[in-house]
Amino acid sequence: MQKLIIIFLTLFTLGIFSQNLNAQVIPKNERPVSADLGKFFYEDDIKYLYGGKQAHMHFDISNCDLMDRQFHYGIGREVFPALVKPAFIDVNTAKEHFESLDKFLLVSFEGETKAYSVKDLTRHEVVNDKISNKPIMAVYCILADLGAIYERNMYGHTFTFALSGYTYWDEKVWDGMDGFVMWDRETESLWWPLIGEAVSGKMKGAKMKVMDESNWKQTTWKDITKNYKNAQILKPNQIYLPPPPNSWQTIFNINIEDVEASPSVAPRWGQNTNM
Repeated sequence: MQKLIIIFLTLFTLGIFSQNLNAQVIPKNERPVSADLGKFFYEDDIKYLYGGKQAHMHFDISNCDLMDRQFHYGIGREVFPALVKPAFIDVNTAKEHFESLDKFLLVSFEGETKAYSVKDLTRHEVVNDKISNKPIMAVYCILADLGAIYERNMYGHTFTFALSGYTYWDEKVWDGMDGFVMWDRETESLWWPLIGEAVSGKMKGAKMKVMDESNWKQTTWKDITKNYKNAQILKPNQIYLPPPPNSWQTIFNINIEDVEASPSVAPRWGQNTNM
């Protein structure tokens, strides 16, 4: 019964979110400010950011330098579930789901090609995947119109990313647009893709890694059906329940200071249309 209730709530959440996709995006100055909602708090002199109804879900942001009042929302981690084991269908099967101008991320590497529709990425925002055994993730943020393919192998480890339930903005970054804040399950650090690095936790200062742009592009369904007929297409409307926290692999020893890297920021939509 408990499992059925969880599935119902997941479907309900996705249903609401799907309806919101067709609605006008709320102007930034009308979005709920996380600080006003009481999402920041202290326990034993440690500063936390609300992450969910259970105590272990909160984020330790003691070393975060971002401004509290520039965080929006605070619905809790993975209310919109990132995919970890995505399913795919072939192009012919997918034809009934898409129109010619629907936006997609397409990645091709070592003989394998996969495509992720923005329509479905907007529902999950993060898809953890592999292509030819290379760990990657496809992401899309509707507020910033940021869509890109990232590598997940960094600093000697493979990371699993998901949504924190927050967005953040800075007038000096990405034209002042809001952008989603992600977290990784291995260290529970927060990452802000608009600057391409971790902003709190064990990984603070670590750089994200956009996949070589010669291996992926921002495109349309028309291009895929014409030029990539053997592509694997992310199956629409997948239901995914996050795994229990005790199943996550926790990294205790990691040193990012030994690795030199520049911030890897995704190209704007339309700036990477050729592989």
